[in-house]
Order: sequence, then structure tokens, then C-alpha cells
Amino acid sequence: MSNSSLGNHRNFRTLFDHLEGVALWTVTTPGEFDYISAGFEEIWGIPPAEVEEDVSKLLESIHPDDRERVRANIESSNREPSNTTYEGRVIRPDGSIRWVLTHQIVLQNRDGEITEVVGICTDITEQKHREQELEILNRVVRHDVRNDMAIMLGWAEMLEEHVDDDGEPSLQHILESGKHIVEVTEIARDYVETLSTNDELTVESVSLCSVLESELALRKESFPEATFDVDDSLPDIEVAANGMLTSVFRNLLNNAVQHNDKDNPVVELSCEVRTDTAVVRIADNGPGIPDEQKDVIFGKGEKSLGSPGSGIGLYLVQTLVSQYGGKVWAEDNDPTGTIFVVELARAT
Repeated sequence: MSNSSLGNHRNFRTLFDHLEGVALWTVTTPGEFDYISAGFEEIWGIPPAEVEEDVSKLLESIHPDDRERVRANIESSNREPSNTTYEGRVIRPDGSIRWVLTHQIVLQNRDGEITEVVGICTDITEQKHREQELEILNRVVRHDVRNDMAIMLGWAEMLEEHVDDDGEPSLQHILESGKHIVEVTEIARDYVETLSTNDELTVESVSLCSVLESELALRKESFPEATFDVDDSLPDIEVAANGMLTSVFRNLLNNAVQHNDKDNPVVELSCEVRTDTAVVRIADNGPGIPDEQKDVIFGKGEKSLGSPGSGIGLYLVQTLVSQYGGKVWAEDNDPTGTIFVVELARAT
């Protein structure tokens, strides 16, 4: 190896020695480490020198449930010139457990022979804890809260025949609030699922017409006091999205009614088909959104003026549409109200 190459290797290793939560290792002879960066001790709780002297200490530190899988991934790099990524738990000497994500890179010479295997290990313990917390939250929202509310709404509906005229408004308020809580659980469920999704969201071909017709029918049942108008027939086209596209239009249609100050909310839906995209417009006759708020209402936790909600619905809409490679924005309606515009790529 030339002096220049040696210098580059030293600089590269020095860089990794100063990274927190990241460890680098290299192997040229199976079963022996040439180098382990200083970050290894931060994750494993073991000095790199101890593992370089005795490789068995590395596998002994892997959680028993993950040990064989990790061993198989390490050994495969000695036989096959393919890169791989895998997760595993590490048990530190003090008994604490860390989650590690390993990217294993196989280097070859011009003849296709394996010359070196490089491993980059990243501590993802905090990420795993957040995922577990989100899953617990999701389970509570989906099962406990939603099931209890369904039972409560069932009891409340049974009272309708037994409530006099004076008590009718109160009962309707209970039913409306209960239905709103169920809708909030749907938003929370979708939000948790979005946060738990990998960065590269799976996008597939989805029937835009089916999604819009289904959500319109459900919103009409939920809001009998509102009028939903469809401009012409909805086009039978496919767009690039996934199963959570229903959440996008559910939130926008709900928003058009729930934030409406009219006795008879009117929601108009139209769809324009372009060469490469489909543009859906959901217009309402509500109070509208001030210009200074149009760019921030999709932010996490932002709420429209007077909004009783959590502000997370529009943030979920913006997150999903962006992951689909689309756009969403708000415009003024004439003479009053707001138009939410969703532009999605047509599926190819």
C-alpha cells in the first residue's frame, strides 16, 4: 500500500474515532479484526483492544435471541461479495441493552476477489425506544380508547327513544363529541403509523376515484347537516400513493365541515386530470384562512383560528402527500371559505 493510501486510511479512521454513537471495524482475514474504532467502547462498553485480541467476546456480547442471525450475517461476508444491513441487540457488561444497526460493506479487487469487509455500526437504541413507545400509544388508541368510545356511543344511541325534547340537545352533544373522539383516534393511529414508517415509503398505484367516493360516502353519514357537492363525475385514474391516501381526504373533508361557521356547511369537491398529475380541490364556505396562516397551517401542532382540534390532522396530510411526491396548499374560496388543493402524480 502506498504512503498516500496509508495516510488516507489513517485520516479516515481518525474521523470515525471522533464520531459519537458510531463504530467502524474492518476485516481482511476472516475471524480477525484489523481495526475497531474508539466508538465501539461507547456502544458495547468493551475496549476495542479486548475484542481485537479475542473475537469471541464480540459474539458473546450479542443478545442470545440475535446471536445466530448476526453470526450468519458476519460469516456470509467472507463468502459472498454482497453488502447487507441488519439489526441486533448488544448486552453491555453492566447488563444494559443497546440496539445496533450494522451496514456491512464488502470490498473487492479487479478480479472480483474479496479484499476487505467494512462494518459501520450505529447506536439506534433511542430510535427503538421511540418506536416501542409509539406502538404502545397506537395500541392504546386503537383498542382501549376506540373500543370504550364505541360502547359509550352505543349506549347513548339507545337513550334517544327515552330522552324528552329538553334533553335531546344534550344527548346530541354527547353523540357528536363521542364521534369526534373516534375521529381523533383515527388521526392518531394514522399519525403513529406514519412516524413508524421507514424513510422510503412504499408508493403504489391507487384508484383516486375509489378513495374519494368512499370517503365522501362516510363523511355524508358523519355530517348529515352538511352538503357535499361533486363537480362532474370523478375520473377513473390511478395515482401514486398508498392505503393511507384515505386519511388525506378524510382529514381535509372533516376539516371543511368542523371548522365551518355556517349553519349549512357546503363542501364542493372537484378533480382535474393533467398529463402527469391529478389535482383535487376541496372547497368550503367557511370563514377562510388569513393569508399569513396559509403557509403555516400544515405545521406540526398548528391550528386554525378557533379550532378545537389538536392541529395534527393537516400536518398528517402534508406529511403523507409529501411522501407521495405530491403537493398540498390552501387558497381562498369565492366569496368566502377555503380551497384545499392536493396535487398527486399519476401512476405510471
